[in-house]
Amino acid sequence: MTWPIAEIDDVARLRVLAAAQPSAVFADGLVDAPFETVWAVAADLERELPVLLPDVRSLRVTAADGERLRALARGYGGLRAQFDIVLRPGWCVMQSRFLLGGMAAVRVGDRTRFAFLGGFRFPCVRLLRPALTPVGRAYAPMVLRRLRDRLGSSDSF
Repeated sequence: MTWPIAEIDDVARLRVLAAAQPSAVFADGLVDAPFETVWAVAADLERELPVLLPDVRSLRVTAADGERLRALARGYGGLRAQFDIVLRPGWCVMQSRFLLGGMAAVRVGDRTRFAFLGGFRFPCVRLLRPALTPVGRAYAPMVLRRLRDRLGSSDSF
């Protein structure tokens, strides 16, 4: 599938998805590691998402059909969510009934541009945006810092 106006990379595509979601938080930055190394960590959802996301206690893939997955995520507060996931090299989008998440990565020479998206999906989310914005501004960069720390990268986001 091609984009109707111009080709854009996966990080830019995730930015477009974030712009279309009223509650979305988005952050991206360069990681001083090759794409293959970065994506090996990001794509290992069961082991790495609980490390990268501070509110996820566990994630278990329950079904897989090619690049489409289903997974059950559990949070520390006892909440749980069933996610539909599309996972392929450089692209991951996760959607549950009330949550949206995503990661994207692209090669930039011998480094990697990595992006994270998180957001809520429920009616009236626009009304909560003023309260959610400060939390989101801290949360998304924290995920990128955790990835950087996990990879031992010296770059900051």
